[in-house]
Amino acid sequence: MSLQEQFAQAQIDSKNLPERPDNMTLLKIYALYKQGASGDVSGERPGFTDMVGRAKYDAWAALKGTSQDDAMQQYVDLIDDLKD
Repeated sequence: MSLQEQFAQAQIDSKNLPERPDNMTLLKIYALYKQGASGDVSGERPGFTDMVGRAKYDAWAALKGTSQDDAMQQYVDLIDDLKD
């Protein structure tokens, strides 16, 4: 299975995890997904009043410079770990 196919399967699997991950893990999942799907962060950082949007943006921005393939592999590995 190609990395793209594994990434797509991990997206499906992420919706059917046995337990809901904690917030920090959810942010990591989000950031790895965005980096793998879209590359480096783009757009304006959300304002102070949008705390959730700001946390998501910051988590994604922390991965700046990570290749899309690396981010996809890390995403697949993380989802696999959470499925167990």
